[in-house]
Amino acid sequence: MPPTPRPLRKLGFLTIGLFDAADPGRGHESTLEIIELGERLGFDSAWVRHRHLQYGISSPVAVLAAASQRTSRIELGTAVIPLGWENPLRLAEDLATVDVLSGGRLNPGVSVGPPMHYDQVKDALYPDTADTEEFGYERVRRLLDFVRGKPATGFGGVEGFEVFSEVVQPHSPGLGSRLWYGGGSLRSARWAGEHGMNFLTSSVVKAEDPGESRDFAEIQLSHIREFRAHHPDGDAARVSQGLVVIPTDSATPEQRAKYAAYAARRLPRTTAPQGPGRLLFAPDLVGSSAEIAERLHTHAAFREIDEVAFALPFTFGHEDYVQILTDMATLLGPALGRPATG
Repeated sequence: MPPTPRPLRKLGFLTIGLFDAADPGRGHESTLEIIELGERLGFDSAWVRHRHLQYGISSPVAVLAAASQRTSRIELGTAVIPLGWENPLRLAEDLATVDVLSGGRLNPGVSVGPPMHYDQVKDALYPDTADTEEFGYERVRRLLDFVRGKPATGFGGVEGFEVFSEVVQPHSPGLGSRLWYGGGSLRSARWAGEHGMNFLTSSVVKAEDPGESRDFAEIQLSHIREFRAHHPDGDAARVSQGLVVIPTDSATPEQRAKYAAYAARRLPRTTAPQGPGRLLFAPDLVGSSAEIAERLHTHAAFREIDEVAFALPFTFGHEDYVQILTDMATLLGPALGRPATG
């Protein structure tokens, strides 16, 4: 198997945290137990996905606050918080608070763009300002400034018995270097690099030029290189890859059949760009750890990174996640060059 230029340094996973509307506590508890398991298995990071008005984690910062008190080592990330739903100043306060509570383990990932189904939610979300809200990179820049300690106001000092700060409190000094941008386009990659963020890639990219290659790995590789070309740290700038990866080494026959059927249902969308945004999806990687490692070692974008946050399939059960994570930590990680530590 050909070695990669960047041996795998950090092994992480991503979960959506689904729950039953009639029993949301059980679903959230399952997510926390999976994060605890990840720490025991030696994963470097655990990430949660963000969902609004759905039966998934709507408040990842709150969930990670709870996870911070049940773990001691594993890094905790969001992949990603859509900033169209957020006030950057208030979010900066929440992120800094959880980072302090976790001992500096928070890795917030964010993205921009109008909220999903904006026409249906705008009256509830922004009843007075829906037509004037700005959903571009300026929202990220404001968050970056607040988290990195730039003044939020021109007022600070004592007023009566109250003491006020010009900067967001609490201020967590290291958090500004652990902010990630989740992007799938050249423009996003360039912007993230220019603003000194880290870059989260996923299983979705934009095939922006109809005449360019439709090879997912090559498009993603172009984004990684664009990001690093504009980042102050150059080739050392942090990039994480988030493909859907399902090792089957210890799976039961029933689980293997379910995993194969899941990947087969999603495969057609990987053959050509989808929709007006020309979104191109990566195939799910299903098989033994040795088979998956072999495919990753020939993946052009994987060969450029040394961090991963492999995505867990959204609709699987708790016991499936336990099996997948155990195989990832004990078999797939070592096959990719990272020693097992669990």
